[in-house]
Amino acid sequence: MASVELPLFVHWEKTLRDILSRTEKFPKRVRFTLSSRIDNLALDVLEQIVEARYTKDKSAVLRQANVDLEKLRVLLRISHDERHLDHKGFEHVARNIDEAGCMIGGWIRSRATQ
Repeated sequence: MASVELPLFVHWEKTLRDILSRTEKFPKRVRFTLSSRIDNLALDVLEQIVEARYTKDKSAVLRQANVDLEKLRVLLRISHDERHLDHKGFEHVARNIDEAGCMIGGWIRSRATQ
């Protein structure tokens, strides 16, 4: 029997690949600060999605994923303001983060009704 991937996981995996491809083009002077922090937060969210799927206390893990998404939004906005991320790229990534946030929020709400 094939394992069905969680839509949130599939969405975030694509978003993560997009974020990583964009941050690798950041200038060297911010690659080990801003770029690394963005990459690590995006990877943390992926890990939290996996953890939420298999842990009993999903709500706490999902709330942390939401916090990390908000941190990503701030760092990406700074990257855009500093012109490390073009406007089109920023909008694209921001939409994907918002969509992931909605999916996580829906998962949290569905847990509250169970």
